[in-house]
Amino acid sequence: MRKIAFLRSVRIQRADPYIQQAVRGLAADGIEAGLFHTSGTAGDDDFPGYRERLDRGVTPRELADAVAAWGADAAVSISLPCENALRDAAARAFLDAVGIPTVMTSLAATMLLVDKWETKQLCRHAGLLVPDGFRVDSDLLAGRGLAVPGYRDALRVRAERIGYPLMSKPVWDSTSMGIRALRSPADLDAYLDGPLDADLGPGPKTTPAAVSAVVEQVVEGDLCSVDIVGRPGSYQVLPLCWTGRAGAEPVFTFADLRWCGPHEEADAAFAEVARALVDFCGGLGVHGSVNVDMIYTGGRFVVLEVNPRVGGATTLSCAASGTNTYTSLARMARGLPVTGGTAQRTGWAIEFLAGDGMPPAVVAELRRRVRVVTAHELVIDGASHGDIVVITLAEGEEDRTVKALTELHEATGFPAADVMGKISSLLKR
Repeated sequence: MRKIAFLRSVRIQRADPYIQQAVRGLAADGIEAGLFHTSGTAGDDDFPGYRERLDRGVTPRELADAVAAWGADAAVSISLPCENALRDAAARAFLDAVGIPTVMTSLAATMLLVDKWETKQLCRHAGLLVPDGFRVDSDLLAGRGLAVPGYRDALRVRAERIGYPLMSKPVWDSTSMGIRALRSPADLDAYLDGPLDADLGPGPKTTPAAVSAVVEQVVEGDLCSVDIVGRPGSYQVLPLCWTGRAGAEPVFTFADLRWCGPHEEADAAFAEVARALVDFCGGLGVHGSVNVDMIYTGGRFVVLEVNPRVGGATTLSCAASGTNTYTSLARMARGLPVTGGTAQRTGWAIEFLAGDGMPPAVVAELRRRVRVVTAHELVIDGASHGDIVVITLAEGEEDRTVKALTELHEATGFPAADVMGKISSLLKR
């Protein structure tokens, strides 16, 4: 094998530093890596290999043709969010047809997983807990096709039986986009009857009739996610990452402190869920990586989504466990064995937003005081959300880390006071 292509739809910096480690490992074995990306810029430090920027609207066939023209022997999808995972799954079909095997879950399984309603049914069938809910069909709401005069009343009855508050989220979307709180029957009526002038939350505004949605009960608790990497017969479950609080109000995915670290009660409760998720992945034939979003409440895990792609917290789980998801995916592309079982957490990893444009001197001082995994600008759909930082520490280093960050805050104002308070509370609990 001479060449492996990596397919990417968001800035490669979100994969720092693990994609660079994986690419350099391939180079050491005489294999050239190529990046085929549709967002952001990438230099030698970002991806030390061949790089080709493609149009954001590239079709699956055009993507496959570009990879084939480069002469790839295999390809790996590391795209997100889910609409781009679907693009890569379709490209896989074209690449497979010309003898270029691609590490990506099949198109049939990917189409099930990007559909939140289908995913809910699959999870329920697998014995996993999911929020109670129902599907809202945009065609029936808008009166397109078959006329069903009782449709709105049927949805109202379902909502009453589940109970308020509820939330709606588009059947096809991810990263908390388009979520709307429905606190009462009046809110549901306004949602069903649209158009709306109200804020629909972090995502784009739309009328209900334009987008099919899942309406489900609000589950309050701790948001968490887990990545599962591998192929049928050999899946590795990475450590749980904690990403904020779930409730009736939608929140920006990166609004809160995100972390991976000791949580003995939850870790013990997750062991059985992890086994069920591995069986779930095997049954679907997952080939690559999936990211599972959950809520931990009352000692139980409730599954929200199973995304057929690497996750937004992949760097956290790698940093806290000493693993490298991108190396594992590259090994799969080479036909080599991949590690199965549960990846053991080896310490803490903490991720937080750091505001706009951290001065280089502050970044250098941060690196001097604590172990920094990555620090870069966070860009989502072309919009900057400031810089984002991931740090690691070993268990037993909590007090030293809080002291080091507190001194940095007092000298520079970084991290911000609210972030500093959250880190201190987390590490001193």
